[in-house]
Amino acid sequence: MSLNIEEIRALFPILHQEVHGNPLIYFDNAATTQKPKSVLDALCGYYEHDNSNIHRGAHTLADRATRYYEKTRESVRDFIGAKEEAEIIFTKGTTESINLVASSYGRKYITKGDEILISTMEHHSNIVPWQMICEEKEAILKVIPINDSGELLYDEFEKLISERTKIVAIVHVSNALGTINPVKKIIKKAHQFGAKVLVDGAQSTSHLSIDVQDLDCDFLAFSAHKLYGPTGLGVLYGKRQLLEAMPPYQGGGEMIKEVSFAKTTFNEIPFKFEAGTPNIADVIAFQKALEFINTMGKKEIRNHEADLLYHATSKLSEIKGFIPVGTTKEKVPVISFNIKGMHPFDVGMMLDAKGIAVRTGHHCTQPLMERFGIEGTVRASFSVYNTKEEIDEMVTSVAKIAKIKNK
Repeated sequence: MSLNIEEIRALFPILHQEVHGNPLIYFDNAATTQKPKSVLDALCGYYEHDNSNIHRGAHTLADRATRYYEKTRESVRDFIGAKEEAEIIFTKGTTESINLVASSYGRKYITKGDEILISTMEHHSNIVPWQMICEEKEAILKVIPINDSGELLYDEFEKLISERTKIVAIVHVSNALGTINPVKKIIKKAHQFGAKVLVDGAQSTSHLSIDVQDLDCDFLAFSAHKLYGPTGLGVLYGKRQLLEAMPPYQGGGEMIKEVSFAKTTFNEIPFKFEAGTPNIADVIAFQKALEFINTMGKKEIRNHEADLLYHATSKLSEIKGFIPVGTTKEKVPVISFNIKGMHPFDVGMMLDAKGIAVRTGHHCTQPLMERFGIEGTVRASFSVYNTKEEIDEMVTSVAKIAKIKNK
């Protein structure tokens, strides 16, 4: 089944505007995707009709809000193939999900001399929390290298992992390069050494079909706002036995069973990790984002995005002075590049003047940029509502910009 892109675009109000006198072309989807009207309506609808705290209220509004909130948890469970809703924890984003695991699991189970493996292409949110726990516990952080194409060197990973490895924290898809890592293979090898694996799925969940039981990952972290949902909302999936063995991340209401000044007993999962009043409105609205994806079909979205990636790559490669960064064939619709003789920020500003939104800089992957010996890149990232015609407009603009420096 082919997608009707014009009908899809009509569902996104923000796309129908001009920027600097030009129609908006939004190619910053790896940072955040736009939201269909169904998500916006659900967000407003909660505040207009159901605004109430959840789980603890006996009145009708509280009951309705609780049911809608927990319906989203069930939708997330289905979306990633988890066994049960109790394994789905709502956080404020991928960053908090990773910090939760590092602070809770890491603080309890990491000891002096233990090793944690990450990769060269990690986002800062999957580097800094592990640096912090390593410093606290006198553990050792090791880094899996990559090649010049932006591919993880699996042979080097096999050399690094050992009985001392307690956690492998690996990005499924690089936000800066679009590279798809062989996480299932990594998970299998890590488990042979008794290590637990956290997968950063911030980029992969919006492009790839995810089944946590098939992957056999111990934890998966991702964000709603990269899945056509609201900002300020994330998900942590964890295997039940691990979540039950972990201490709470924060203390407060909802995450308790009984409180006295002498002792507190904690709630069951997932509530043990959801202290305080949660982000109710955004959780409820996220259900509509997942509904949108399921209606479109993950396979159909993937095929359309792959078509866009191929078109953009072939067209941009013809431009004199175009320097791609990250050239593996196994990637999602992300193109990172530089223009010879130009700073990426300048290229981004010149594209913005034409109404074309791209991301510039190090993309919160400074060690990765250092690996390539560059300060940053221009990143164009595509989504289901983008078109080849928009790409052609960007290619024309990039060609004109490149011509300034590469005559």
